[in-house]
Formats: sequence, C-alpha cells, structure tokens
Amino acid sequence: MAARVSARHVMVWLLVAAAATTSFSCARAGSVRRAPATRQRLEVQRHLKRLNKQAVKSIKSPDGDIIDCVHISHQPAFDHPFLKNHTIQMRPAFHPEGLLLDESKVASQKKMPSMAQLWHQNGRCPEGTIPIRRTKRDDVLRASSVKRYGKKKHRSIPNPLSIDPDLLNESGHQHAIAYVEGDTYYGAKATINVWEPRIQQSNEFSLSQLWILGGSFGEDLNSIEAGWQVSPDLYGDNNTRLFTYWTSDSYQATGCYNLLCSGFIQINSEIAMGAVIYPLSRYGGSQYDISILVWKDPKEGHWWMQFGNDYVLGYWPSFLFSYLADSASMVEWGGEVVNSEPDGEHTLTAMGSGHFPEEGFGRASYFRNIQIVDESNNLKAPRGVGTFTEQSNCYDVQTGNSNHWGHFFYYGGPGRNSNCP
Repeated sequence: MAARVSARHVMVWLLVAAAATTSFSCARAGSVRRAPATRQRLEVQRHLKRLNKQAVKSIKSPDGDIIDCVHISHQPAFDHPFLKNHTIQMRPAFHPEGLLLDESKVASQKKMPSMAQLWHQNGRCPEGTIPIRRTKRDDVLRASSVKRYGKKKHRSIPNPLSIDPDLLNESGHQHAIAYVEGDTYYGAKATINVWEPRIQQSNEFSLSQLWILGGSFGEDLNSIEAGWQVSPDLYGDNNTRLFTYWTSDSYQATGCYNLLCSGFIQINSEIAMGAVIYPLSRYGGSQYDISILVWKDPKEGHWWMQFGNDYVLGYWPSFLFSYLADSASMVEWGGEVVNSEPDGEHTLTAMGSGHFPEEGFGRASYFRNIQIVDESNNLKAPRGVGTFTEQSNCYDVQTGNSNHWGHFFYYGGPGRNSNCP
C-alpha cells in the first residue's frame, strides 16, 4: 500500500529542492564568472614566463625596478623562430664615418653633464649578460589585453604629408617634429634634451624620439624608433625612461617597445631598455641630454643603435622588415603625446619641457646636431628639413642652425591653455 505523504512533507521537499537548485545555479554562475579570470591569470603568467628570463644576477633599482642580468644568448630576441640558429654580432662591421669629426666639434663647447641610468647606483651586470627590466604582473594587467602589452596603437606615426585634418587627429596622438623625406636614408642621429613632462591621465604618454621610416603610412609602414618617454600605462609610474620601438606593419601585429617581444638583439651589458634616465633637466637650471644614433650596417644590413658616445646597444636584424631591409624613405625627430581629451577638453599632458619653443635654452626642450646617414655610410647634415604639428597652439616646433649645434630645433608645449582649449 502506498505511503501517505502529508502536505507538510511535500512543502519541505519543495523548499529543499528549490534551495539546492538555487545553490547549484549560483555555483554555476560563479564558475562561469571565475573562468575568464582564471584564463586571464594563466595567460598573464605564461606571458611573464616568456618575458622574464632566468637571471644570472638581479639588481634592485632605487626607483623600484628590478633589473635582471640575463645571459646574452637567453634574451627574448631568440624566441623568434628565424633567430634560433642566429650567430650574435658583437660589433657592427662598419660605423658611420663622420661621427668622430662630429663629436670633436661638439667637444669645443661647454661639456654637458654625463647621463646615467638610476639602477647603476646599486650595481652592474657582468660581462656576457644584458640588463633587462623585469616585467611585473601589474604591468601586463594595465594593457588592454595580454596580446597588446608593450605595443603602440595603430596609426600613431606623424604623417606630415597628409592634408586631411580629420585623419591627423584620428588616433588622438599629437606631434611637433622636424623631418626629411624624398631621398634614401640609412640612419639618423640626434642629441635630445631630457625632461620629465607632466602626464594628466595614466592612459596618456609623452615622448621625444627619432623615427626611421619606410613604406607608406598605410598598413605596411616600417618604423624604427628610439628616445625617451614617460608612460604610466607601460611602466606604472611617471619616470623618464630610455626606450626603443619597431614595427613592420604599422603597429598592427609586429614589433614592440624595448625587449618586450622577440626582435631587437642587445649586446651591451651597461644600458637597460625601459630603465630610468638620470639626472633630468630643470626649468631655468641644469640641462641634460642624451645622444642616439641608429644606422644600417652596409655589410650585414642590420640596423644598429648607439646610446651616447660609448654604448653600442645592439641591432634589429634586417629580416624583421620589408622596406627597411633596403633603406628608409623618411626620418623624423621630435615629440609625441596622447591627447585623450579628458572631459571633452584638450589634455594637460606636456610635451618636452612643457614650454613653447620661443622660450629657448634652459626652458624649452631641444634636439641638437640632428643628422642623417647617407648611402656611403657618412653622417651628414639633413637637407630640406620640414616641420609639422597638428595644433601649434598646443605644441609647436621652431628650427635653427649654428656652428656648435648644427641643425637643431626647440619643440613642445603645455597642451591645454587659453589658446588650446
């Protein structure tokens, strides 16, 4: 005979079942929510493992960075499939002629104080290793995605030949530059005044650099870049840092800052890409600058970089590029900022010193002794230098020429002001 079930028992059973279903649903929803977070955490961990190679020695910098001294043959460049059996070139086959002549001219003026990197205060890397700034978890998490970490946004190169004002401001990047085009170029050099410009928002940056460009300003642009930058998004602070960049497809899939992907091969144990530069210029006070030379070795075809007079840092193998495998068609020098238009107004992020060119030495930032490398591997003064800026009331540029400074220009500005709303 079937057991009789009271209404009370039915009610209890229904409540228990409902609670169990609710509990299962909540647990399932929780697992769905946790799954993307878990995937991201694993993706970040894998990326950090790829970037942070085993160190022979680690140095804690006063600014909080950790500099890992990594064996030269274990650096990120050799993750590239085309570099698995690459023999490292420990020196360029040829150096641009005219360099020593140029430096002897500069030596006759009052000598600029020497520049250093802050981590040097706490140690140096041994021979046979290279210094690499350790990437932290938070560095990667600040990027829009793990894949985009260490990369610039598409269409961030100044195109002085464009006449479309909508295209000029499309990317939110603004510039004040000098440039040459219309010939073939095999390198460029500049001495760049170093400052710590104000950054209004963490998603903005301010940099001063040289660009070596090949191809069109479409999807196939090749670019090699070097200079100094302040980028809270990339580094997590507002310190001024040495940087490099490269791309062979207009910042889409290839290339990165510093050593944050495989590409640039570093040979120098003294200078760390992405590390803090010290000391900095002060308004109305001491002025400091850095010299950067990038040139194409006529024998091997690689693009080499030198920092100052003493440090040949390494090279970008020629196979990374299409147009630059042969030569460059344009060279640019100058400043760049991101204008994200906070609250619908122009950003207050400064370029250079944050002051306009007309204020001159000690107040406005400068590039001096700008030069190009010609087809005979000679450093020469550039001919037909043009200038370009999207909004001269926000950031401007003024060129000049003198015996000691050769071709030079002052550049920069404060961003938003009464004439730049």
